[in-house]
Amino acid sequence: MIVPTYWAEARLQEKTPERQVTVRRFGWSDASQADAQALADERAREALARILAGESKVARRDEKIPYGGADGMPIREEIVERAGEMVVTRNSYGARCLNVPDVLFADIDQGVPRGGQFGCWLAFALSASALYFTRSWTHFERVALVVAACFATWAVVRAVERWQIRRLARQGDRVPQILRDFAASNPEWHLRLYRTPAGWRVLAMQRTFEPREPAVAEAFQAWGVDPVYAMMCWNQQCFRARLTAKPWRIGLTEHLRPRPGVWPINPERMPDRLRWVAEYENAAREFAACRFVEAIGSSNTTAKTESVRAAHDRWCAAESDLPLA
Repeated sequence: MIVPTYWAEARLQEKTPERQVTVRRFGWSDASQADAQALADERAREALARILAGESKVARRDEKIPYGGADGMPIREEIVERAGEMVVTRNSYGARCLNVPDVLFADIDQGVPRGGQFGCWLAFALSASALYFTRSWTHFERVALVVAACFATWAVVRAVERWQIRRLARQGDRVPQILRDFAASNPEWHLRLYRTPAGWRVLAMQRTFEPREPAVAEAFQAWGVDPVYAMMCWNQQCFRARLTAKPWRIGLTEHLRPRPGVWPINPERMPDRLRWVAEYENAAREFAACRFVEAIGSSNTTAKTESVRAAHDRWCAAESDLPLA
């Protein structure tokens, strides 16, 4: 797991008789800004050389995203607090997140399946295209119909979400039983189960884990963990857990500034960000990110997992009666 303190960017440009090539690369360091800049310069020089040598699949710039994939880009978020190997960062929408290299966390959300949302929006795209290119209507009429189709699709997605929630409530939530069955088949496991606004969170207490070891993939598969989260753990070699409320769940209508909320930002924009953060932190104190429900399986634990558990529960207000958000 790498969550650097310092970030820098390098830009290199070279003109050839055939074209002009410009590359941008980030650098990072826990030691100093100078070391971050040196790495950025080195990565930019390497990328430019590969492009000039004829490699066609080399990206011209690093994407400005919170964390990358198999290319090794570390987590790019503002560090709020460090406690041993635990690193608390502020994610791209403003919430605090715990990053830890070897204590297994996983969220199991309940909502509309991603495939259902994708299907709804694909249907919108196809119908909107058909509406827009229908020649019997004026341009204004076609635009109005496309906008109406967009709102109709959004309404359908929300309706399906509500239906899914009602269906789960009628059928009873199977996640706790899935975890109990898992613990029965794996008696050495000690699982702590937390309720979240959208589902459940699981913390494994009996030992530490490497994110890429087979036992992690097997547990994620058995529990029904979001594949996107599982891939993040693999790529970034860490586990993550949101510690504070999502802003839109606690009445904040303004997004984290500047947009997108990826770290670092232009120093000129820092006052806007600090103003937003102060408002958010004040509101978030009245909410919990999750609530402890029960321990499942063995009572096995380690000093490391217990230390992370105590910090997580305190930061999330998991033992409180505060509303979930």
